[in-house]
Amino acid sequence: MYCIVDVETTGGVKGPSRLTEIALIRHDGHQIVDEYQTLLNPGHPIPPFISQLTRITDDMVANAPTFDQVADRVHEITEGAIFVAHNVLFDFGFLQKEMNWVDREFLRRTLCTVRLSRKILPGHPSYSLGKLCRSLDIPLQGRHRAYGDAAATVKLFEMLLRHDRHGHIPRPKPAMIF
Repeated sequence: MYCIVDVETTGGVKGPSRLTEIALIRHDGHQIVDEYQTLLNPGHPIPPFISQLTRITDDMVANAPTFDQVADRVHEITEGAIFVAHNVLFDFGFLQKEMNWVDREFLRRTLCTVRLSRKILPGHPSYSLGKLCRSLDIPLQGRHRAYGDAAATVKLFEMLLRHDRHGHIPRPKPAMIF
């Protein structure tokens, strides 16, 4: 199982920055089996440059749940799955920080689609999500919004699965029949 994740935030991983949106798409290696997305109330104003980039405003998150209200669902949908993201250190680092703030341990195996793309699909001038999707004809709607970026990352990940000839992506072992 894999869980493809994208988050939007009020800033960088270090410091008091918080999540403003999350999208999690659980995938069995063949198809999507579950998904969850929500805006999140970060508990403080969203910086103007972040609002301009993501189009997420303070008004949009005013009545959204806080992370502690969705932590159980985030834990549940990612449990037993490999955590996959484009630049995984950012998304995983943020979720780990948020989970720590609500006294939850959050340990998951991770895969980075930036690193995988460089290995499996070498030769692209850029591996940013937008430019890579454009060069691979992967639709990317809702750029810099959690669900739009996560959905595009799912398509990229499926392409990586199809082209992985050297076992860069861990796969479940088939069950033994006795």
